[in-house]
Amino acid sequence: MRRPMIAGNWKMNTDLASGTELAKGLASHVAGKDSSVDVLVCPPFPYLQAIKEAVGDSGISVGAQNCYFEESGAFTGEVSVDMLQDIGCDWVILGHSERRHVLGECDGTINKKTKAAIEKGLGVVLCVGELLEEREADKTGEVLDTQMKGGLADVSEADLSKIIIAYEPVWAIGTGKTASPEQADEAHAHLRKWLSSNYSESAAEAMRILYGGSVKPSNAEELLGQPNVDGALVGGASLTVDNFGPIIDAGRTK
Repeated sequence: MRRPMIAGNWKMNTDLASGTELAKGLASHVAGKDSSVDVLVCPPFPYLQAIKEAVGDSGISVGAQNCYFEESGAFTGEVSVDMLQDIGCDWVILGHSERRHVLGECDGTINKKTKAAIEKGLGVVLCVGELLEEREADKTGEVLDTQMKGGLADVSEADLSKIIIAYEPVWAIGTGKTASPEQADEAHAHLRKWLSSNYSESAAEAMRILYGGSVKPSNAEELLGQPNVDGALVGGASLTVDNFGPIIDAGRTK
């Protein structure tokens, strides 16, 4: 059985007060409930330590939205894996579509970051996904294969245990559009097939693959009910307890 994960990517939102309040609210929401689902929140860099303290011993993990692949040095504005671990981060999101398509990150850079993170034992949520024009051109599989090959280059099968894949169709992020449950499961099945072909069937079966793209309380249960969907990477709906809480609860139905 693959243990579901519900992850919240806060992106460039919240301030110290609102982020801390949100974290405490989520900690209260999960208190006393069964621990059959992993919960992760990824706030902006300045608030990571405060959010880590706010979630306390609730079982909620804290992750960053990015990192750099060098350990230290003259890299103004960058944050290393060691720095993230020093303040208690458990995970880092890498390859998010906004990093790829807004900030110009390529598969090679994402791969360097991935290897730097897993070498230190920091968990990676590796994001892949196609643009609308790529889906309309029937190139979804080709795009996913390229991103998986690039992002996981020289990553051993043993190190796959430190990685979660997040499928996020770019056309469904922040648009209100959502891949249908069938579309999501089809893409996840494709990713699992790629892992089976390039690693092993057991590695493919063990890999958790999250869906990201306009996940909300009204569609979470149906999306999470698909056999190849092992959780969700949630954007806007992760910014309130009223929205993110029910998505976490839907993860318990897996």
